[in-house]
Amino acid sequence: MHKSSKPELLVGVRNLSGLKACSGHADAVYFSTDRLSLRAKAKEITLETLDDFVHEVKARGLKAYLAVNSTVYEKKLGDASDVINAASDAGVDAVIAWDPAIILRARKAGIRVHISTQANITNHETANFYQNLGAERIILSRELSLEEIREINQHTEVEIETFVHGAMCMAISGRCHLSAYILGKSGNCGECTQPCRWKWELHGENGFVAASLGKYLLSAKDLCMIDHIPILLESGIVAFKVEGRLRDPGYLEMVSRCYREAIDACIEGNYTPEKIESWKHKLASVYNRGFSTGFYFGTPGLEGFSPEKDMNASKKQRRAVGVIENYYPKQQAAALRLLEEGISVGDEIVIEGNTTYLRQQVRSLEKNGETVDRAEKGYTVGLAVDEQVRKNDRVFII
Repeated sequence: MHKSSKPELLVGVRNLSGLKACSGHADAVYFSTDRLSLRAKAKEITLETLDDFVHEVKARGLKAYLAVNSTVYEKKLGDASDVINAASDAGVDAVIAWDPAIILRARKAGIRVHISTQANITNHETANFYQNLGAERIILSRELSLEEIREINQHTEVEIETFVHGAMCMAISGRCHLSAYILGKSGNCGECTQPCRWKWELHGENGFVAASLGKYLLSAKDLCMIDHIPILLESGIVAFKVEGRLRDPGYLEMVSRCYREAIDACIEGNYTPEKIESWKHKLASVYNRGFSTGFYFGTPGLEGFSPEKDMNASKKQRRAVGVIENYYPKQQAAALRLLEEGISVGDEIVIEGNTTYLRQQVRSLEKNGETVDRAEKGYTVGLAVDEQVRKNDRVFII
């Protein structure tokens, strides 16, 4: 590697709970505010709270990258200025962008720029073009092979970042118009309704329904490169990116932990087939659509799609239990209202909220003032908790 001996592990988060979940494993996080993001649903971080969030990121020793990567229409130029001003005040380490309106504002404000995969960079001359604009890093198009990535890296000095895990879009670099065409919700403005994950039928002439391998004709498998870390390290990629800003904290914790362990094991010389299988098993236990290697080893065929699967192919799916109604710090306990199903001592649970991420076993339960081993749906019970939780936090059995 001519740019870095150890890649940065970069994980997408949407709030403090996601940050807490991955902070023990990631080197950096990327996130967005409620403006000009390709994840419009991620609204927990606002321009008003950005400074506090960035402070939390840096307090954990991580770098903070702000994604400002949606299409910027004329009427949104004011928002562009507001976001960049807020980013400058908060001290983000870089903004992730592709629109020149954002790039120019960031450079003027003295903020480092990483070029988004939305720019669809597929050759070294384009990489050098963005470097001349002031970019310090480029996130390459996801549709490149490992050999093409190596070739680009050999002809540019700009840092190269690529995705190693997470959802794949069926359109080139996410430039999809299907959601906008069907429902008027533009994926390029962060409002994608994911119609590619719906059931579809392929009709021919005269109403003929063509035979297919399944109903989910457009649903691409998730990217997973956990068993190819050595060749990624050798390619000179400086940052390994995990997609998943809208994923739950449990997902972020598991994926970041597996990739942290894999990167460290590879560098330390104990990256073994047994460990790889263990990581793959763990990754399959959280949300996924089946796994593929994307375009790294050539253009994927049918093996890159998951026509028989619904949105989640994981065999181990978490189950909603209920909601936290109150927290009692002196007792280190919470009132849990069981809305969806019952709970037992010994169950593995996760408690999540905008600022909460707690994974623990159920150690004790109290119902109507008495200690019990199990409580059924419909009751409100006392639950011993290992740390602070908050009203309206959700509880899941995992």
